[in-house]
Amino acid sequence: MEKQKVGDFLIQRLGEWGVTRLFGYPGDGINGIMGALDRAEGKLEFVQVRHEEVASLMACAHAKYTGEVGVCLATSGPGAIHLLNGLYDAKLDHQPVVALVGQKGQKALGGHAQQEVDLMTLFKDVASEYVHMVTDPSQVRHVLDRAFRIAKYQRTVTCVILPSDVQDEEYQDPEHTHGTIHTGTGYLEPRVLPRPEDLQRAANVLNAGQKVAILIGIGAKDAAAEVMQVAEVLGAGVAKAYLGKAVLPDELPFVTGGIGFFGTTASHQMMQECDTLLMVGSRFPYSEFLPKEGQARGVQIDLDGRMVSLRYPMEVPLIGDSAETLKALLPLLKRKEDRSWRQKIEQDIKDWWQQTEEQAQHPGQPVNPKLVFQKLSPLLPDNCIMAADSGSSSSWMSQYIRIREGMKFSVSGTLATMGCAVPYALAAKFAYPDRLAVAFVGDGAMQMSSNAELLTIQKYWQQWADPRLLVLVLNNRDLNFVTWEQRMNEGNPKFDASQVLPEFNFSAYAESLGLKGIRIETPDQIDDALQQALAADRPVVVEVLADPEIVPFTTQVAAQSADNIAAAIQKGDKAAGQHLEEPLEGAVAEAGEE
Repeated sequence: MEKQKVGDFLIQRLGEWGVTRLFGYPGDGINGIMGALDRAEGKLEFVQVRHEEVASLMACAHAKYTGEVGVCLATSGPGAIHLLNGLYDAKLDHQPVVALVGQKGQKALGGHAQQEVDLMTLFKDVASEYVHMVTDPSQVRHVLDRAFRIAKYQRTVTCVILPSDVQDEEYQDPEHTHGTIHTGTGYLEPRVLPRPEDLQRAANVLNAGQKVAILIGIGAKDAAAEVMQVAEVLGAGVAKAYLGKAVLPDELPFVTGGIGFFGTTASHQMMQECDTLLMVGSRFPYSEFLPKEGQARGVQIDLDGRMVSLRYPMEVPLIGDSAETLKALLPLLKRKEDRSWRQKIEQDIKDWWQQTEEQAQHPGQPVNPKLVFQKLSPLLPDNCIMAADSGSSSSWMSQYIRIREGMKFSVSGTLATMGCAVPYALAAKFAYPDRLAVAFVGDGAMQMSSNAELLTIQKYWQQWADPRLLVLVLNNRDLNFVTWEQRMNEGNPKFDASQVLPEFNFSAYAESLGLKGIRIETPDQIDDALQQALAADRPVVVEVLADPEIVPFTTQVAAQSADNIAAAIQKGDKAAGQHLEEPLEGAVAEAGEE
């Protein structure tokens, strides 16, 4: 019987940790692992992407959508370097991902060999909690076990580096002698609760408040029922950070929707007027959208003590699991009999949805992207899985897609990297092959990396139980979100040299790959195009010729930058003034007269 190699043991151990899928790209630095994958005869699925960055983004998305550890695999040198962007996405959004990285053979290390990179130093920041190189066959067991356990416990990125020669050595269990390490698999989530006296302190603050606002993030994803109960008792409204968009349905009358640059007016009004703030599982980064310091008393619940009282000074920062802490808090809360605050919140969100519907009907040149998202929202199935890219596609997703119970959604939150949506949707299809996946993407992200990943879709789509994967591309030949940031943040006109993109027919390219391509060139084509896309028997690229001059920020937020928009227009950027809505239009006009 052939003796087990380190590569074979690695694959076996991954299976013992519950891993079913690796995302990666081959190279000679990981040939030993690839050989072991082949010998494993399908016990672990290897998903071949077009670029290692996509592999790490998919590993991050797998963790976000499933709660499992995502695993990516890359060769030494350039392959390892390419992983970094997706790994930082996981690190900054606190997702458990293990990176398996090849390295030159040990005899060559230190000799300026081809593709030799100091990987321990390279990964020292992104995998700061644990990065180690295996130099002895018996070492691989505890290095891999620790990488997985730390990734789960810290909800972070870890990295295992495997020199190519070690991969092919005979595996040996550690001897029962001094100085050896003997580890096992498995990790059980702890129950983390604050002290009873701290829960009472929090209840006292919340009971004293007359106008309670709740802000939730992705950390509240397993606490939806508890958040609803607390909101009902306190007569509170609930705003959602972008990563937490799918935690609660938008159909609930007290859910005010998003917050921040493309958040709802209802959320912003609630934060401006509340006297008490309860944050649950959120590290929402933009303090200017929270109450002014001193305006509201604060209670925060987070599992990570490093992240409490960071965005707003909290009177009671509770360290604990969101669901468990809210369950313990509920019996201590007193129902607020005066429901006038809740009634106002509910009316504000009704007004917001009416406003968005009206704005979607305004004409675009040629198509108002708001109208496409508004029409798509009710057509999406309740169990669909969505991803949005960084840019104006996230603006429209946030403002117009109404979450219903059963839907999943994610995005590159803290890193906000371009090129994430298609890899995220791909990861969703591998994890849930019987569900529709949707990627909302700008033309910049498609041209940057995602066009290539249409080939990955082509390679795998026929193995999915539901073959549908919808890529909705906003083609406006503009790096649109940054164009508006140039105008709003700097008062500069659009800089064509940096912002204008080359023309590309995304739908025709999809057709050339054997996928379905649909192009929306006029508003009257939207309904039929969306119906065709959702009824297709294969993945679909729906390309929208979108108007780049529709402001991607909400009008109330954009009005705060009226002076800069007026300055950009005065410097010759007349297009910036084409589609201004009130109160932005009036604010820009007034600023232009000064």
